[in-house]
Amino acid sequence: MGKIIAMANQKGGVGKTTTTINLAASLATLEKRVLVVDADPQANASSGLGVDIKQAEYTIYECLIERADVRKAIQPTDIDTLKVISSHINLVGAEIEMLNLKNRERILKEVLEPLKDEFDYILIDCSPSLGLITVNALTAATSVIIPVQAEYFALEGISKLLNTIKIIKSKLNPGLEIEGFLLTMYDSRLRQANQIYDEVKRHFQELVFDTVIQRNVKLSEAPSYGLPAILYDADSTGAKNHLALARELLKRNG
Repeated sequence: MGKIIAMANQKGGVGKTTTTINLAASLATLEKRVLVVDADPQANASSGLGVDIKQAEYTIYECLIERADVRKAIQPTDIDTLKVISSHINLVGAEIEMLNLKNRERILKEVLEPLKDEFDYILIDCSPSLGLITVNALTAATSVIIPVQAEYFALEGISKLLNTIKIIKSKLNPGLEIEGFLLTMYDSRLRQANQIYDEVKRHFQELVFDTVIQRNVKLSEAPSYGLPAILYDADSTGAKNHLALARELLKRNG
């Protein structure tokens, strides 16, 4: 039975998409069957995995709004065991279209249900908001990874996200767990980055991943080639960090 992990933080630019792409590719390299669900209208996770979003006939939008067959939306990537359901700019308006639908918070859960036995991990890249699509992702998920940028305002807004998770846990998805807080864009030379890490660790203790994702040029270059870092430059710090994260995740999940 596959584990569904939502990558969520309503703060933009904290590394959600980068983490989704590279954690998925690392898990796939470690011989896990992985599906990335791009639930962000910007569709960066799709293009970052080499999917031509203009050519996609079926996307997550059609699955949610028109209840298209989810298997038709699954697309291959350069790694055999890694697949992706791409996003579409139409997803911007999907929240309004979903308002009148029955069980609107559980639509994504129903869409992904038939795929749970086909994949070991399903990673959902959420948009930087706490709107209905993100609520759907958290309702569908087994757990949530919260990327936290190693900078001064890192913890700002996390209480709002934790509150949302608490509400979803009590009303929609009692099994939802926090998989962990992940420190991203970490620069060990900066005293501030180390202070932020200590602060996050103090607040959330064993919920914080030991692995940190360091600032890395290759990591930011890779998506423009439609490749995860592990295929773009396997020796880069970014590729190594995400491989370490994948191993830590697998260890946590026994």
